[in-house]
Amino acid sequence: MEGTFKPASKLTLGINGFGRIGKLSVWHHVARKYFSELVVNIGRQAGSSLTDIAHYVERDSTYGWIGAYLYGSKAKPVISDLNDKTGSMRIDGVPVRFLRSARKPVDISWKEAGVKLVVDTTGQFLDPALPPDDPKGSVRGHLEAGAEKVIVSAPFKIKDKGRAMPEDAVTTVMGINSNDYDPRRHKIVSNASCTT
Repeated sequence: MEGTFKPASKLTLGINGFGRIGKLSVWHHVARKYFSELVVNIGRQAGSSLTDIAHYVERDSTYGWIGAYLYGSKAKPVISDLNDKTGSMRIDGVPVRFLRSARKPVDISWKEAGVKLVVDTTGQFLDPALPPDDPKGSVRGHLEAGAEKVIVSAPFKIKDKGRAMPEDAVTTVMGINSNDYDPRRHKIVSNASCTT
């Protein structure tokens, strides 16, 4: 439990967006203990303090309480070490930091946070053909901000129907066409939808 956290890798995972899919991504990765830290971009001030964010993390309308999700009915509280100044907390021993200022991916401080892999759960940045500095934001902005790979939790939607899928983007569904992913070439990946 807390104090014995030993991540399987030294990688830091970035999660952009903190709706239901973002929150359950945090739960999943806290349970797996693969990443050394999670950095979640909320993109705005949420509630009045980190305590409000911790309360949101702690419960889900379908899965219930995170402690029970991780340990069953005899679980104890798993959120600790809240630090409003740094925007950080520990969830079952895993360090989790919350970024609360940038909305557009290009403005998120992924590089400074040491994030190389980002999961975008916002459902807003779905066009891999848009430039990183698009006025409304773009999934490519994550790459410009320092990430090396981006996984989008929704299907791609290219707005300009005359444009082809960029060479560095791919849609894969595990068990169907996951062999289409080429780690040397593909930097933006859609896994089709949050339900798959």
